[in-house]
Amino acid sequence: MNRVISLILFSVIIVITMGCVSCSKNDNLINSENQEGNINEGNDPNFKIVSNTDQELSSINRKVVVFGIEIYAVSTVEDSKLLHAANVMAQYLDNDENGVIDNQNVVDKMLENKAFLVMWKTESDLSSLNPPPGRLGQDLGNDETVPNFVSGGKTGRFDASLEEVWHIITHAGYSKAYPNVFAENAGTSLTNAMDVARGGNFTSIPSSYPTEAWYTYDDSTCAYDCQATEYFYWAMTSILGAQVNRLDEIQQEWRLNTKEKVQTTDSAIYNLLTNPTYKFPINLPDGTYKR
Repeated sequence: MNRVISLILFSVIIVITMGCVSCSKNDNLINSENQEGNINEGNDPNFKIVSNTDQELSSINRKVVVFGIEIYAVSTVEDSKLLHAANVMAQYLDNDENGVIDNQNVVDKMLENKAFLVMWKTESDLSSLNPPPGRLGQDLGNDETVPNFVSGGKTGRFDASLEEVWHIITHAGYSKAYPNVFAENAGTSLTNAMDVARGGNFTSIPSSYPTEAWYTYDDSTCAYDCQATEYFYWAMTSILGAQVNRLDEIQQEWRLNTKEKVQTTDSAIYNLLTNPTYKFPINLPDGTYKR
């Protein structure tokens, strides 16, 4: 994946790759403030956009709250994209969509670590944010959020909300709830599987990966823990079917783009991510929670 990712002090993963997705006039206004300066709550049946009054992120005008997890958005992020991210978050955490969190332990850890997602429109939006201390966060770009990717047959531009929302769930949730299994440091069940997938235990990016490796991420800014976060994402979304049509696009980084390939080639991570103990999602989010 052609993304430059760096984990900074408060664990926000900065995304450099930008793109452009055209939006119709039905996309709920790019600026969600109406003429009176009030925040439009949107038209989602389950989630409402509300004004952000948090002092630590005072430059952001609005947010949506999903099971206590805050998703912030700068004023130029489209309402439809913000609400889509909220629905993806909800579907990951309540995958059977019965209104009950599937793994309360994971969400409790996210809340304990004050996990949040922040949505931006331009790189300058990120640079102007003051990182709140004591919180774990993740960013997601407006233009890389593509609500019709899954419903449109999983072709065309990828919906980055499937990645970035999952990153904050694993980084602030699973890795903290099950540190011996899913923590991003060396020696956990997750990273032991990753070392096999990379063809060795590499604390820095090797000059070249072994030929037998199937996870070969080569971004020099992505340290070992970042590599683990990305591995978690690739394996989970491949099992869920998100990568089925993307092999040509992603194979320089990840070769197991289907559930069957993960099960056959990387049995360690497959068995881990399909273990019912951890209550992982079994259905790929499409942004239509409880609809």
